Amino acid sequence: MYDAIAWLPLCAGVTGVGLVLSFLVLRRRGAAAGLRLAAWSLLPMAAYLTGALPTLWQIGSAAVGFVTGLVLSPTVWAGVAVTGLAVLLYLVSGVLRSRTRATTPPRTPAATTPPTPRQAVPPTTPTAPQARPAQQPAPAKKPAAADDDFSDIEAILKRRGIS
Repeated sequence: MYDAIAWLPLCAGVTGVGLVLSFLVLRRRGAAAGLRLAAWSLLPMAAYLTGALPTLWQIGSAAVGFVTGLVLSPTVWAGVAVTGLAVLLYLVSGVLRSRTRATTPPRTPAATTPPTPRQAVPPTTPTAPQARPAQQPAPAKKPAAADDDFSDIEAILKRRGIS
């Protein structure tokens, strides 16, 4: 199919039309827009002259084949569905895992091992809770003057030579 197309006239025509449009854009929107369109317009002729056109054709036909194979194949859609199910199960397992970690108390090594006869187990006797001394309210701090706050900033600015 690639050889059936006359590439030189096609590329020259696309480049010519693009340059005419870029001139019109240059007059209407300014030099920046016109030059940008002129740069894009020169690319088809550059691709033909450098011999990059067959490679670009192969890349384009491979991309189109991949997309049409992806869209029209029921096997591919089954694979997409299975992938979605796998991602969903993974996310649900993470939610369940975080919930179980939040509800179970952390294990302590001392609570899991029974005491051996050599270890002395301290007797647990209930003791009355000790009365706490009444907390005295902290003395209210006097609000600092605005001059104290800005004096540090002024000192820094003077050291930097900004005043």
